[in-house]
Amino acid sequence: MATTTMDKANSLMRAFRRLGFDGWAIGAVAVAALVATPLIAVVIIAVAPSGDIWSHLSSTVLPLYIEKTLFLLLGVGVGTFVIGTGTAWLVTMCRFPGRWFFNWALLLPLAVPAYVLAFVVTDQLEYAGTLQVWLREIFGWKNRQDYWFPEIRSLGGAIAVMTLVLYPYVYLLSRAAFLEQSVCVLEVSRTLGKGPWRGFFSVALPLARPAIVVGVTLALMEALNDFGTVEFFAVPTFTAGIYDVWLNMNSVAGAAQMASVMMVLVLALIGAERFARRGQRYHHTSSKYSTLPSHRLESWTAAFAFVACLLPVLLGFALPAGVLTAYALEFYSDTLSANFFTYAANSLSLSAIAAGLAVLIGLFLAYGSRLGGGPVVKAATRFASIGYAVPGAILAIGVMIPLAWLDNALDGLSQQVLGIPTGLLLSGTIVAVVYGYVARFLALSYGTLEASLDKITPSMDGAARTLGCTPGQALRRVHFPLVRGSLLTAALLVFVDCMKELPLTIILRPFNYETLATFVFQYASDELLEESALGALTIVAAGILPVILLSLTIVRSRPGHPAGGMAADTGPEVAVP
Repeated sequence: MATTTMDKANSLMRAFRRLGFDGWAIGAVAVAALVATPLIAVVIIAVAPSGDIWSHLSSTVLPLYIEKTLFLLLGVGVGTFVIGTGTAWLVTMCRFPGRWFFNWALLLPLAVPAYVLAFVVTDQLEYAGTLQVWLREIFGWKNRQDYWFPEIRSLGGAIAVMTLVLYPYVYLLSRAAFLEQSVCVLEVSRTLGKGPWRGFFSVALPLARPAIVVGVTLALMEALNDFGTVEFFAVPTFTAGIYDVWLNMNSVAGAAQMASVMMVLVLALIGAERFARRGQRYHHTSSKYSTLPSHRLESWTAAFAFVACLLPVLLGFALPAGVLTAYALEFYSDTLSANFFTYAANSLSLSAIAAGLAVLIGLFLAYGSRLGGGPVVKAATRFASIGYAVPGAILAIGVMIPLAWLDNALDGLSQQVLGIPTGLLLSGTIVAVVYGYVARFLALSYGTLEASLDKITPSMDGAARTLGCTPGQALRRVHFPLVRGSLLTAALLVFVDCMKELPLTIILRPFNYETLATFVFQYASDELLEESALGALTIVAAGILPVILLSLTIVRSRPGHPAGGMAADTGPEVAVP
């Protein structure tokens, strides 16, 4: 009997090998399926019969959710495009005072979660905030009827806050695209009579369009994922609606159906991004590099460039960091308690575990794809990494469904065999939170490690195999030492995003289990920003190091660029065809 079973297993393995599969490929597909299970679960629940909840939602709140979400995306898209592209062009192609500082400082708002900035802006700009109190004292105004001031807790306020923290996505990719543009193309445009500004709109901007579209798409997907800002500003978007339907209306099916509609929006964004850059390819045809021509700005133009770059940094980073630091120093005795250290430990442990698992799984998938398996393995790994494009609220629903089913199955089996109920072993525990983190942020580790492995010549794999190394030994002895830097980078990126993640954590966390993100959101929502300042500042500080490293990498990774980085008044090196 044992021999027969072994023979069948061997026959099955031989059949897989004939199809181009080996143990690594099979394992990669299996792991990819496990990570992608939450998305599949959402679709299954959404199409299952669920009574009249969907008809009720579609006739009441769904049109409002769609309207507010679309207006939010439109505002954030335009805002991030203007700020991100404009500042990237200024620091890349123009010389003005402070340029060297803004090269990296414009990325700092990326370290600030949108909901943290929302709390600070509300605290400072509302009727009882510092600014309006100061204005009333100066002009002698007595009440709100004496003057006009924009409403902070509104759709416009949410758009402004998200734009200030999300424009770095567009800035990052736009700047990289501008750095890579050909000197010859820009010089030809000058010989045809196009000045710096006309050359920007007619040459540089169209060439950078694919990168800009990707950046705007990333910003829009992050805006879709946001829960803290829209909830605090009372803006009824899809993310807030999913949370409300699931937890307040106690309808998993309704939440899954809303999540499916939201996934359609996400897929539409991804499809639009792919369509926008269809067939567009740009190649350097020479290994020679020349300094990118830059334009020295004088008088008022230099002042305009300085202010244009300063305002996003000032409003998106300096303001929240300064306010939080002041509150943290003033109220540290009230905040620095045993509970704070517990919440910090929870955040650090969850983020560290999730980062470690995401890196291991990402390396496994990237290496399995490198070894072969054909289009099936590549498609499976790509699908498994789509979680980053899916809002946390959707993934939370997808995580709870299979874990709840598995908990019920284990409980039933335990009671039947042992007569002992097991209760919730997976759902409602930190296992669910870590699972959600890995499913959501796997794309960061997988993409980083895949790019790093692609830089290793295939001949090294062949040499290792001829020396008798198995694929696992080759990974341990050859590839691992070469990608250690990328492993650290991937782990750091996942760790920081897990520290900031709010909607997924709120839904999946165990009862009475707090992280720094949920602690900050809870206290700030109750108008207790002072007590939450230290926690918010800790989250911001955790994101500063990756931002600085990312800024340094963007220039040093350019071909032909000197290792020492870009000088203040000289342009970076770019390819000359």
